Amino acid sequence: MKDSLDMLTYLVESWADERNLIKGSDPKSQCLKLIEEVGELARSINKKTDVRDDIGDCLDVLTIIAAQKGTTLRECMSIAYDDIKDREGVMLDGVFIKSTDENYEHAIAIINNDR
Repeated sequence: MKDSLDMLTYLVESWADERNLIKGSDPKSQCLKLIEEVGELARSINKKTDVRDDIGDCLDVLTIIAAQKGTTLRECMSIAYDDIKDREGVMLDGVFIKSTDENYEHAIAIINNDR
């Protein structure tokens, strides 16, 4: 149970509430904190070191922002998944090109020529 998303969310929210991070801060300040944590994640990726703590730190801050906005990570992920679940496209040169994009057919041609 300790590792369930709901339990971890509860633990992070409780920790943040005890330190007045939810009501005593604001989403703008927490967003700046998130950018800092994303920078640490980028550094770890660049250095090819363990990223788990950095990803966790980002999720902690996102949990706080969600609480400040009256929602949860679970709800946000559900909404985001509903938005992408039927999305089709391809990855080309590190960019996801949606099937509705005007460059989609060109991207498919490039991918097929590389095979």
